[in-house]
Amino acid sequence: MLMCLTASHKNASFDLLERLSTGAETVGERILNHSECVAGAIVIATCNRFEAYIDLDEPVTAGAQVALQAATDAVSAATGIATDTLLQTWHTHTDEEAARHLFAVSAGLESVVVGEGEIAGQVRRSLQLARESGTTTSDLERLFQRASQTSRGVKNNTPLGRAGRSIVRLGLDLAESRITDWSAVRVLLIGTGAYAGASLAALRDRGVTDVAVYSPSGRAAKFAAGHDIRPVDADMFPREAAEATIIVTCTTASGFVVDAEVIAAGRRDLEAALPAFPIDGTPGCPVDHSAGQLVIDLGLPRNVDPDVATLAGVDLLDLETIRIHAPLEELQATDHARQIVNKAARKFASVTDEQSLAPAVVALRSRASEVLEQEIARVAPRDSDGSVERALRHMMGRLLHTPTVRAREHARAGDHDRYVEALDTLFGITLGEEAASAPDLPAPTAETATITRTLGVAGDLDDDLELDAEAS
Repeated sequence: MLMCLTASHKNASFDLLERLSTGAETVGERILNHSECVAGAIVIATCNRFEAYIDLDEPVTAGAQVALQAATDAVSAATGIATDTLLQTWHTHTDEEAARHLFAVSAGLESVVVGEGEIAGQVRRSLQLARESGTTTSDLERLFQRASQTSRGVKNNTPLGRAGRSIVRLGLDLAESRITDWSAVRVLLIGTGAYAGASLAALRDRGVTDVAVYSPSGRAAKFAAGHDIRPVDADMFPREAAEATIIVTCTTASGFVVDAEVIAAGRRDLEAALPAFPIDGTPGCPVDHSAGQLVIDLGLPRNVDPDVATLAGVDLLDLETIRIHAPLEELQATDHARQIVNKAARKFASVTDEQSLAPAVVALRSRASEVLEQEIARVAPRDSDGSVERALRHMMGRLLHTPTVRAREHARAGDHDRYVEALDTLFGITLGEEAASAPDLPAPTAETATITRTLGVAGDLDDDLELDAEAS
């Protein structure tokens, strides 16, 4: 069973999303270790969302509740957020709906700026991190790889894929009213990750040539060399912050990187170096701040202390403000993208169903349940405290574990027929008849759907799913 728990800009406050981002790198392992029924977990944590994708390994009663509680407890332990708060926040999706949601997220359809491109890379990196920490499974691998294919299909076949749709660019758009000549702008970029690269590209598209980079973790020199810009060391950081027309922050640092004192210290340094030219716009001053200085904080957790806005001439633009100004969706393009996503999700689910050995496991468990109940009824008169019944149920659970695991292995290897033949040879179970005749068996579609997801089928969809052809 696949399940997704999500908190995003649509259902959670910025403050809650910021708290969720703390410790996110450990959540996948915490979820996996919380319950033996959880086979794998992948976490996506960005400035606008926190999502946990969970793969339940075995058919279990109330599997969705098991996954929900496992993830909630793990996130609470990692972030300190109360479980009640998390349970009230989560939006949940299972199986095909979980796939549909991830495909939409990866395509940028759930972003603040619909169609933004950074999220696809963040989804890929989340999968890579899960691989490195050992928390992924074949089903989650296939789900996330399919998400990447779907995002490429949307990018290649709808206007949403055109360059320029991102939080970074929207932030710069909001600065347009105060910038008359981008070529004269001096920018300090703080951070060296993917968002820093996207920010630099957006700045250059506007004609910015004077860019310096500072990294709290010491990576500025390497990033600067690779992007032909100036590195800034810790000693020069305050002065560069004071001289910059625009400061763009996009680091994963846990504390504030820029505050009022940093900029104030840089201004004092400049005044001491050039006492005849105070920083008040006087001709000859190294930087004219009379038009104002803009600080754009793209970090989560926040990189900039709100107290910078108390400095004369400094304006702060953070993610909350950018979100408020996000443009409306382009309805026609979005509808087309949703069609691509929906088709991909249906195909993902149908291929899993076709390759699954769920009906065989349903039949086996049904037969085992029938035999178990008969034995419990036989010993009931002599089982006054119920200890025999408990022992029988425990023993049956252990006996069924290996055949269930073997079903998953055979499904992944494509050896469906061998498993079905073994059931017939050993137990006289013929598929179709057992499922129909078992008196206590739940509705076949519900049981089959549950077991289908939990068997961990590893199918390769590359040959079956060609999004460009579908979209056209």
